[in-house]
Order: sequence, then C-alpha cells, then structure tokens
Amino acid sequence: MKKSVLLAALLAVAAAASAAVLKADPAKSSVSAVFKQMNVPIESKFKKHNIVIDYNAAAPDTSKATVEIETASLDLGDADMNKEVAKKEWFNSAQFPKATFTSSAIKSAGAGKLNVTGKLTIKGKATDVTFPLTVKTEGGKQIFEGALPIKRLAYNVGEGEWKDTSMVADEVTIKFHVVAQ
Repeated sequence: MKKSVLLAALLAVAAAASAAVLKADPAKSSVSAVFKQMNVPIESKFKKHNIVIDYNAAAPDTSKATVEIETASLDLGDADMNKEVAKKEWFNSAQFPKATFTSSAIKSAGAGKLNVTGKLTIKGKATDVTFPLTVKTEGGKQIFEGALPIKRLAYNVGEGEWKDTSMVADEVTIKFHVVAQ
C-alpha cells in the first residue's frame, strides 16, 4: 500500500514538472491577419501581443492558453491606414484596445498536433472557436503554429460603408507563430 501511494506521489510530481507556463518571445513570435482587399491578398502583423501558454506535452488536455493582441498595433504598412483601422468603424481601439483569446480545451490530435477550443473576443463580441495547432520543440523552445479563419463582420470589424465585402473580404485568417520558453 505504501509503495503504491509513493509511486502515485512520484508520478504526480513528474507530471507537474513536465507542465510549464511558457511566455512567448515577442521578437520571435508573430500574429497576423490575412485578408483580401479588392481581391488582392494582404498579410499584416500585429506588433504588440502577449501570449501565455501553460503547456503539458504529456497531458495536453491540462494545458491552457491566453492571448491578448493590441488592436491598434496592426501594421498595414502605411501610417494613415494604421490610424484608419484603429477607428470606430474597424477595431474601435479607443473603446476596445485588445482582442483576446482564452482556451477552454486543448486536445491531442496526434503527434505534434492539437485541437484548441476557446473564446475569441474582438471589439466586445465573443464567440466560441476551434482550430488546429501544431507544436514542436526546437532548440529547447516550444513552437506553436496555427491559423484561425474568422468572418470579420461577425465581430463588427468594418462598419458602415466598410460592410461592403467587395472592397474588403469578410474572410480573415488569423495566423500565428509562437516561440515560447
């Protein structure tokens, strides 16, 4: 009996040791929005984000992730366009400075693959989303990559005349490459 209790305690300690709260390296990580403007593909990066992943490779279902993205940090490559996208019609960054994602479930989907479910909130509108994610270890760091397709109008991104999807498509893919340690 004592041996089984000791073994269970050692296994619990080993499992806890394999779980780690990882902080993304902002210099090596990226979050971008990919969309079409007048049918031309555009990829723009968010310059400011905070990503924290509590990852347990041995038991991914115990893992958690939170992401905060500063909406006014989207870089479209032009200062005037960057100011425009922060306005009320787009991200309304003054009222909603951050878009967030909080995981509710992370499940293994095979070697190096995960399915992530959680709540995505943009411009005050929250929806449940699920997306695939790959994970690998490289140079002692965890690398997470994925893409989440969304509809911008579901989050009221592009109001008024910008609801017209012939100018800016409704489909947007949020791509991310996260290097964490």
